[in-house]
Amino acid sequence: MNTTATIRIITPGLFTTIQDLGRYGYQQYGMPVSGAMDSYSHRLANLLVGNSINDACLEATFMPPQFEVLADTEMAITGGETELLINDKIQSTNCNHLIKAGDIIHIGPITKGCRIYIAFAGGIDVPIIMNSRSTYIRARVGGLNGKALQTNDKLHTCKRKVRFKQRNLPKEILPQLKSEQAIRVIGGSEINYFNIEGVKTFLTSTYTISNKSDRMGYRLDGPTIKHIKDADIISSGICNGAIQVPGDGHPIIMLADRQTIGGYTKIANVITADLPLLGQMQPKNKIYFTQVKLNEAHQILKQQEKIFKLIK
Repeated sequence: MNTTATIRIITPGLFTTIQDLGRYGYQQYGMPVSGAMDSYSHRLANLLVGNSINDACLEATFMPPQFEVLADTEMAITGGETELLINDKIQSTNCNHLIKAGDIIHIGPITKGCRIYIAFAGGIDVPIIMNSRSTYIRARVGGLNGKALQTNDKLHTCKRKVRFKQRNLPKEILPQLKSEQAIRVIGGSEINYFNIEGVKTFLTSTYTISNKSDRMGYRLDGPTIKHIKDADIISSGICNGAIQVPGDGHPIIMLADRQTIGGYTKIANVITADLPLLGQMQPKNKIYFTQVKLNEAHQILKQQEKIFKLIK
C-alpha cells in the first residue's frame, strides 16, 4: 500500500510505541503476542478515524508525545484522560479531528488512567512482522525498528483519501478509569494447588500494583497466598491475564508482553472483558478480585462486543 510521511516526533514522551491488536499464532515459537494493553480504547480510536479495528496506533504511557503534522490526515485520541492542543488551542478527545500539514499537536500528561491511543486515518505503516505491526521492545521486533519512539522519528500512514465525517464517542461507553478496580476472574488451571485459605485470601484481599510492573505483567503487593505444597509446575502456556503465584505468595498478572510459557501455578485468569481496565491501571493503584463462571465471562464479553457493532 502507498504510504506518506504523516507526522514527525518533536518529543517522544515517556514510553510511546506502535501497537495493533497483537502477534497471534507464534507463541509456539516463543514469540509473545504484545499488542495494545487497552485493546478496547485502541479499537475505539481506530473506529473514530474510519480504520479497521486492528490498524496500528500509537500507545503512549503517562507522558504522551508531541508532534508536527507533515500531511493532511484524520486523528483521534482515546483511553486515559489528557489535554489535547492543536496549534495551542484546546480540543476534545474521544472524537476525530481533521489535522493539516504544519499543525503542531501537543498532548498533556495523562491525569487519569495510564495510557492513551492515537489513531491516524489509514493506520501507521511499518513493516508487518509475523502478521503484526506491534512493537515488542525486549526482542526489538515490530513497530519502528523495534524501539519506543525517538525525537525526529517520522511515521508514515497507509495512504487513504480522507473524507472527514465528525464522530464522537458517547460518554456511557468510555472506559471506567479508577485507581481502585474490581477485576473479574475465572478459576485458574492450577487452582487445586492452593489450599482453601489461600483461595479465600486471593478473593477477599485488596492488592496494590507494584512499581515493578510493566507491559509484561503487574506484580501485586498484599497478603500472601499459600500453596498446598509448592509453587512450581511443569512449564505450560501463559495467556493474557493469567495470574501466577510464585513461591513468595505474591500474585503476578501476566499481560501483553508476557512470556509464552511459565512454571508457576496459576490461581486464576482475568476475564477478557476486564483486561482493558488493567491496561489503564498504574503502580500504587489497587485491585480486588471477584470470581465469575466461564459462561458469565462469555456473556460479559458478548455484551462488550455489541458496543463495537453499534458504533460501526
